Amino acid sequence: MSRIWESLYSKNGLAAKFIAMELIQFLEGERIPRVSDFTEKLSLGRGTVQGALRVLEELHAISLESRGHLGTFLKKRDINLLYEIAGIGPVMGVMPLPYSRKYEGLATGMVEGFEEMNKKSGLAYMRGARRRIESLKTRRYDFAIMSQLAAEEAVQEFEGLEILHTLGPETYVTSHKVFFSKSGNDRIIDGMRLGIDYSSTDQANITLLECEGLDVELIKVDYMQLFTMLKNGSIDAAVWNADEARAFKTFTSSDFKSKKAKELALKATRAAIVIESERTNIKEQIQLLQFEKVEEIQQLVEEEKKYPHY
Repeated sequence: MSRIWESLYSKNGLAAKFIAMELIQFLEGERIPRVSDFTEKLSLGRGTVQGALRVLEELHAISLESRGHLGTFLKKRDINLLYEIAGIGPVMGVMPLPYSRKYEGLATGMVEGFEEMNKKSGLAYMRGARRRIESLKTRRYDFAIMSQLAAEEAVQEFEGLEILHTLGPETYVTSHKVFFSKSGNDRIIDGMRLGIDYSSTDQANITLLECEGLDVELIKVDYMQLFTMLKNGSIDAAVWNADEARAFKTFTSSDFKSKKAKELALKATRAAIVIESERTNIKEQIQLLQFEKVEEIQQLVEEEKKYPHY
């Protein structure tokens, strides 16, 4: 450990951790609070505050510029370093299980994106957009990845959520299709049994639109059981992610006949990042990601030009 970093364990260094937390919310070029403001808010001595600011400058976390009676301005900052000094831990996200090459690519892109900006992060994997939203709201995770379709529904249903960023088309899934248990079928007809997973916003909503006006039986299933249930004939058809390779090898599939289902399915192809609106520190950290680079890495993994890393 260098002598500079050891300075964080001094009196001024401990104060620097509190001031780093305060300075995270200020952008480069903005005026920061006066020394007297810090002393009053943090119950610190004037000399301690001044020493703490010097420590932050020595660590190259900030660069300050005094403009006389106008005050002191934040000339430059290293946001990741400020987070580290403030003791703010890694950013934790949750996304679908990486069972497809596309999800492996998305996970790789997110992980490497955070690594490139030297930010500690972690990803957990959970099936079902509603389950991911529940985990986000209980703050088990800092952000959740889902389709644009699921994200828009979540924001409307739960107060305090927002879509931070939406990636491009086919970043979440390539498409959805209807898969049939019997090879002779090419559309949903009256009397069919359809598998529906209500925990999956995309699958459930698209299924309901595709069978609108038809006399069908909706069988409540777990999304991961669709393959088995189609194969053993427990259900006649199901809407499924077209990136599931084994489904194409085993079952007949068709595009949607319903115009409404087609339109909704397009939104389901785009990945979206959902966060709690009030967590501005999380928002700022994620916004530093180069999302174009995330998509490039995802594409390379899908094309098998890059090994997955997540």
